[in-house]
Amino acid sequence: MKFSMIAVITAVAMAGPALAQDAAKGEKEFKKCKACHSIVAPDGTAIFKGGKVGPNLYNVVGRPVASEEGYRYKDGIKELAETGAVWTEADLAEYMTDPSKYLEEKTGDPKAKSGMGYKQKKDQADIAAYLASPAVSPDNPANK
Repeated sequence: MKFSMIAVITAVAMAGPALAQDAAKGEKEFKKCKACHSIVAPDGTAIFKGGKVGPNLYNVVGRPVASEEGYRYKDGIKELAETGAVWTEADLAEYMTDPSKYLEEKTGDPKAKSGMGYKQKKDQADIAAYLASPAVSPDNPANK
């Protein structure tokens, strides 16, 4: 009985991304994301220079989903945005793991696609912690 309980707890712990992780590690891991994303403050200060294939991730935590002005989002993520969803650290970690699966679960639409073709296989929670940090998301309610 003791062994099976440990196995169940371990399986549950490994099933999804954990939270409250290491923002410093996440900053290093974000280098993988910069191929598509940048982090640029409204005054033009580049926190992370990167691509423009994906939206700017400055102040993403606490921001409504699909609300970066000037970025053209795919229909699946716009469908989620219509629900009033707001990015949280937990949601970002889950989204990075499998964007299409995340959108399907949140919208109920099996055809919902985000446009993000990359699945982050590890360190999602660390990257999300970095994106939630005061340097990247100063308006995040947790940072006030």
